[in-house]
This record gives sequence, C-alpha cells and structure tokens, in this order.
Amino acid sequence: MKKNVIKYLAFEIDELTNSIQNVITGDSFDTEVTILSKVELKLLTKNNWIFDWKKEFGNQNKQIYKLTIAKNPKIIQGLISLEDRNDHIFMHLIESANFNKGKNKVYVGVAGNLIAFACKVSKENGYEGIVSFFAKTKLVEHYKESLGAKVLFGNQMIVDELNANRLIYKYFKQ
Repeated sequence: MKKNVIKYLAFEIDELTNSIQNVITGDSFDTEVTILSKVELKLLTKNNWIFDWKKEFGNQNKQIYKLTIAKNPKIIQGLISLEDRNDHIFMHLIESANFNKGKNKVYVGVAGNLIAFACKVSKENGYEGIVSFFAKTKLVEHYKESLGAKVLFGNQMIVDELNANRLIYKYFKQ
C-alpha cells in the first residue's frame, strides 16, 4: 500500500505586488497563469527546479500551472501544483524559478501571484477562495503575517475567504 507523504512547503513571500516586479528597475509586468503542457514539462530541467515536477505532473488528481509574463510566455517564472478537494483547493507544491530566488532574484511577487491564483481557482469553484497547505514549522508565522493564513491544525494552514479576496483583488483586479 502506498503511503501518503505530507509535503511541508517552504516558499518565500518576498513581497505582495500587483503582478511581478523587477528587483532592479521596479517595473511591474502583467502575468498569466496557465496549465503547464506536456511539451513545456519536457523543457524543464532538473537543475532549475528543486521539486520533481515530472512526478507531480503524472498525478491525475493534481493540476500544474505555470506563471509567465504576459508578453514573454516562454519563460516560466514559477510553478504551482493544485488539487480540488471538493470543498477547497489544496496546494501541494509551489516554486519560483531559480532566477527568482535568493538575494540575486530577478522578480519579486512570484509566490504571492501563484497563491492569489490558487485562491481565484477556489473562488471560481465555489469554495469562497479557501486554499490549504502544509507549512514548515519555521515558516508558519511568516505565512500568518504575509498571507493572513491561519493554522487549521498542526502545520496545516488555510487562507480564508477574507484573505483570499484580498490576494485575488491585489493580483486580479478585473
């Protein structure tokens, strides 16, 4: 019998921006979040991503989305794995591209943008924007402060309707 392994997420909310923002120039860029295709999956190199996105892609219960700049759709800024749990959206994995991590990152706002998208999917599915995930212990306070996330139990956290709406409005004003 296959054992369910809990993945504790350790993503950084560097800044909540209106889209993604270039660190050097401060310019903001409109983004798009779309389903990752099999062709795009094959172009992902293991060197540029911590997680095994090919394995994640193979799970039929999960949908993998990519974040790109609207006018530059070939360069993936970040990835997120979501599962519809029939009453909320569960976030399995989230990752910024290597060039958007650390002190030399190119863009801020990638993780916030992807989480806002997860909240938007939840809202569109009639779940009031609620998203849950398991957080690494050392980042629980960070997610409380940056996302307004709440501890459900143990290390499982949720973004509730109020905070989901705040994120959705910030990133998807239409």
